[in-house]
Order: sequence, then C-alpha cells, then structure tokens
Amino acid sequence: MAKRTDFRIEHDSMGELRVPVAALWGAQTQRAKDNFHISGRPMPAAFIRALALVKASAAVVNGHLGLLTKAQSEAIIHAATAVAGGAHADQFPVDRYQTGSGTSSNMNANEVIAHVASAASKRAVHPNDHVNLGQSSNDVIPTSLRVMAVLETEHTLLPALKHLRKAVDARGKALGNVVKTGRTHLMDAMPLTFAQEFSAWSAQLTSAQARIEGCLKRVRRLPIGGTAIGTGINAHPKFGKGVAKALTAATECTFEQAKNTFEGLAAQDDLVELSGQLNALAVALMKLGNDLRWMNSGPLAGLGEIELPILQPGSSIMPGKVNPVIPEALCMVCAQVMGLHHAVTIAGQSGNFQLNVMLPLIACNLDEAIGLLAHAMQELADKAIAGLRVREANVQQALDRNPILVTALNPVIGYEKGARIAKRAYAENRPVLEVALEDSGLDEATLRRLLDPAKLTRGGIG
Repeated sequence: MAKRTDFRIEHDSMGELRVPVAALWGAQTQRAKDNFHISGRPMPAAFIRALALVKASAAVVNGHLGLLTKAQSEAIIHAATAVAGGAHADQFPVDRYQTGSGTSSNMNANEVIAHVASAASKRAVHPNDHVNLGQSSNDVIPTSLRVMAVLETEHTLLPALKHLRKAVDARGKALGNVVKTGRTHLMDAMPLTFAQEFSAWSAQLTSAQARIEGCLKRVRRLPIGGTAIGTGINAHPKFGKGVAKALTAATECTFEQAKNTFEGLAAQDDLVELSGQLNALAVALMKLGNDLRWMNSGPLAGLGEIELPILQPGSSIMPGKVNPVIPEALCMVCAQVMGLHHAVTIAGQSGNFQLNVMLPLIACNLDEAIGLLAHAMQELADKAIAGLRVREANVQQALDRNPILVTALNPVIGYEKGARIAKRAYAENRPVLEVALEDSGLDEATLRRLLDPAKLTRGGIG
C-alpha cells in the first residue's frame, strides 16, 4: 500500500485525486493516465514540442495584450520553452489512444507548465486560467498538430529527400553512358543508360518534393483563436494572429492564422492531404527499392546488373549469402506508411459538426510516417545508392543478346521482317546482329550503325 508521503492530493472540477508526489502534472492528467491503459505509448516527442511552442507563443501574446502580468507571462514562456527543448519529457504520460480531441494532452501540458512556472516564479500560475488563457483543446491540439507537421517536414523529411535525390543524381552522373537493357513487363525492351534510369528516380523524388511543399501552404494555416467551436469565445480578437506570428518568430517556419477557424477544428483535410503526399512518396520509394532489388538479384541466377554494398551476412545457414537489406527495409517502411495513411484517411472524416475527434491518431501517424520516411531515405542514400557498382560484363552480355534491338530496323525493313529476326535470335540464342546479317538484306556497316545500343538510347530514327 502506498505511503501517504508517496502522493499528494490534487483537485479538479470532479473532486480530489491522489497524484504521485514527484509528478509535475495535476488531477486531469492523472485521471487520463488512469483511464487510458491501451498502447503504453505516450504522444510523440515532436507533438509535445509543438504543443509547448504553442503555449509559449500564447503566453507571449497574452502578455503583450495585458491579459497576463509580466511575471506570469515570463514564467509560462520560460517553462513552456524548456518543455519544447525536451525538459520534463517524462511528465507527459498520457496514452496516445485517449480522448479524440486531445484534451488530456492539452491539460497535461497546461498542468506541467503551470507547475514549473509556479515553482520558478514563486507565484501561483493556474493551468486553465493562465497557461490555457484564450485557448481550448479544440483549437490548441489541431494547431499543435499542424505546427508539428510543418516543423518535422521542413527540418527532417525534406532534407532527407533532397539528400537522397542528390545521391541518385551523383551516382547516375558517375555511371555516365553505360548502356543496359531496358525492361517493360519485366521483359527485355529497348536499351537505355544507367543515367537515364536513375533520372527517372530523381524526377520522381523532385515531383514528390514539389507536392509536399505545395500542400504545406495549407498546413501552415492555424485554427488558433477559434477556441471551443471556431467562434473565438473567450479569446482576444488579436490573439490568433498574434500566436501565429509568435510561432513564426520562434521556429523560423512560416505560420498564419486560418481565415476560417471553423474548418481547422471540424476538418483536417489539409493534414489528410499531407499524409497523402507522404503516401505518394512511399509509392515512389517502393518503386525505387524494388528496382534496386531486381537489378541486384543473383549474383548468378538473377539479373546481376549491379552490386549493392555488402553490409551483413544474409543467412544463418547459407555461408556467403548476402541480401539487399537496405532496399528491403525501405520497402517495409513504405508499406507501413501506406497503412498509416489509410488510418489518417479514416481519422480525417471522423468528426461531427464542429470538431474532429481523432486528432491524436492523426498526430501520431503523421509523426511516425515522417520519421520513417526520413530515416529510410537517409539510409538508402548512404548505404545503398552511394556505394552501388555496375557489373558491366553482365550488362554488356545481356545487351549484346537482346533481340529487341531489332526495333531500330523497323523503318528500314518493316515490322514483320523485324519480328521474324527477333524470334529467330531468341530461338537460336544468338545476337540479333548475326541473324540480321543473314535475313535483313542489309550490310554489316549499316546494321552496326542502326543497332548501336548507345545510339538507340538517344531515340529518333536511323
């Protein structure tokens, strides 16, 4: 049985409650901690940081507006800034599967910040009356969600995406004009260079970056100042714009108050859009990862076009076996991100009238998706793309025996004659040049010119 010295008595509107004596939280956090024994996982650190930044910015504005004393404002700012910097991280125990508005997390922040501010200033700072002044969980949580999403995307995801694109571009350039067999339907097709193949990956990443940056324009619009349902009850008319401005100054990321605060409380369409762009990036990365796995397959019985860096043994029973572990990890990340987006999609439509009630789920899934993609792209760039090498002998052998090269003869000898040459080359397992010398009626110099793989990668006729 707990000793009386192990806890203290706190109270809220529902009555008294025992709280661990060392805890910085109060009664409402304790009730949530007791109520939600579901995942054992608290809200993400990135979300707590964003929430604390919102509280600090709110205190800045309320101080400027004269709604808090200078001492109260400064104490709250100092405490909230410390929390945003990672202090007191163990004081946010509320499970991520909690009330759909995130009220428990909002009150957790209010209580911890009030406790720290009161102790530092030697003055009573109230979690509701002072830390939560001009706010409601209903506008603070969706605001914090958007702040988290912008900060994590700009500081973590986009740098990793750009790093991967640069690695792809550098490796493509280094491989220069090495020509290989192209493939459609996993079957031999016309030739292309490794640089051209890599350029498709680079273009996918460039497009993904543009789509993500484009949707961030909408995510930057914060519903702060809408308070309970969007009307702004109990908030100063200048409060919302002021908080957005203070957040911009504190983070060096651009934010603005949403023109319609009702939308940001009731609907999370902009965050579903961002999740959708993360899903689209995952689709692009899955393509890239699987291309690498196919190209690396073998080394004897597969395509064997490239060798990825050898990072670890690939089997507990087959000595010498190595596997494409980084692309495999990447593909698992992509699958997870696709699943997270499906959940965000459901969460986005899970509200009625003036409030969405799956806000914590959206926060957690966006945080996980951004982190997974960023780290996987960094690993792919550094441990797979940067060190891959081409097995040129294998590539050249396959290219020499590719009957599809006969496509270049279509304008000269016609499709049907070209098809006969290709079929014979397949059947006899001979280079198309040899068969074409016998069946096309063209001389060797002309055939070598028309069937030059490097020339064919540049397109055109003849």
